[in-house]
Amino acid sequence: MKRLARVYAHPLGRLALGLAGLGLGALLVARFALERRLPPERCPVGMLALGPRCCGAGQTLVAGDCTGRAQSCSSAQELDAKGQCVARSGVVSFTAGELQIGAADWEGATGAERFPRTHVDAFQLDRSEVTLERWLRCSACPPRAGEPGLPLSDVTPAEAEVFCQSQAGRLPTAAEWVWAAAGGSARRYAWGNSGLVCRRAAFGLEHGPCADGGRPELAGSRPDGASPEGVLDLSGNVAEWTRERAGGYAARGGSYRSTAAADLKAWAAVAPAEKALHIGFRCAYPAGP
Repeated sequence: MKRLARVYAHPLGRLALGLAGLGLGALLVARFALERRLPPERCPVGMLALGPRCCGAGQTLVAGDCTGRAQSCSSAQELDAKGQCVARSGVVSFTAGELQIGAADWEGATGAERFPRTHVDAFQLDRSEVTLERWLRCSACPPRAGEPGLPLSDVTPAEAEVFCQSQAGRLPTAAEWVWAAAGGSARRYAWGNSGLVCRRAAFGLEHGPCADGGRPELAGSRPDGASPEGVLDLSGNVAEWTRERAGGYAARGGSYRSTAAADLKAWAAVAPAEKALHIGFRCAYPAGP
């Protein structure tokens, strides 16, 4: 302390200490500004953030599309013959159980958003959203263009049913879909009760908080948001058509456009009047032997 007092008492010492203080302050301001500019972490190992998209390492972003041969993809994807990242196909089996949402009543004081207590029979569900790559192998489905790994969207429930029937399946019921997303413990999100962040769900990509100017991501681009059973993208990316108890269809799970946590809850749903770019689907199947 005495040495510091002697340094400060000398004019040159005061100047040196002042410059050091200014340097430290400038460093802290620069660090804060840098942290403010850094985008939120959203792309998994094996993929890179290019604009609002997550593309395979080695690809470039051209007119919003992940272009070129990828060197690697997320852990939930694989490279197709042309070097594009495509979600690994497969189904996940679910046992029968009693679905009951509402005991915790995570958000809101009314019962309107709670799912009614329902018995769910055993079934199987696609691990990922139906992608363009799968759609193009359906002879009964009209041709579409785009990246093979993107979820098939802008499709009516009737068109989705045609595809699922071609795969010996159908659209899932609301109860089946919510059972897959919430489970017997009534999880708030597919992965658990907390942790809605950009690396777990493709949401807030159109107008923040995860990006701006975005659109649907490649299916399987958020492996950290998988359910305990391994089902991908149940929260975010594209909302998914389900058959509803009262007849008709609803879109569940929220999408890349969602910015409110309530839209991404395991039991949240909307009933759109028509097809849309942010709505896709996956198929359900009878329980295996």
